[in-house]
Amino acid sequence: MHEMSLMADLMLKIETVAMEHGAGRVARVKIKLGALSHFSPEHFRDHFVHASRGTRAEGATLDVVESDDTCDPRAQDVMLESVEVAEP
Repeated sequence: MHEMSLMADLMLKIETVAMEHGAGRVARVKIKLGALSHFSPEHFRDHFVHASRGTRAEGATLDVVESDDTCDPRAQDVMLESVEVAEP
């Protein structure tokens, strides 16, 4: 259940960026997984594909970087690093 709310929040952030730029779709999303986020890149990708269905991010290229720094204050977080939108 935690993954669902996390992904819903992430999709809202991505959609907001796309709307602010007047984009019809999102081309690329870069995510950083904290070392203690409980996601592997593969697990995150599966959730992203499901959560992005029917959104501007559906079909976007997903770049996932996994941190190994357990002392980072954001080690438990999933961080939206960047959103690249397609030209309108």
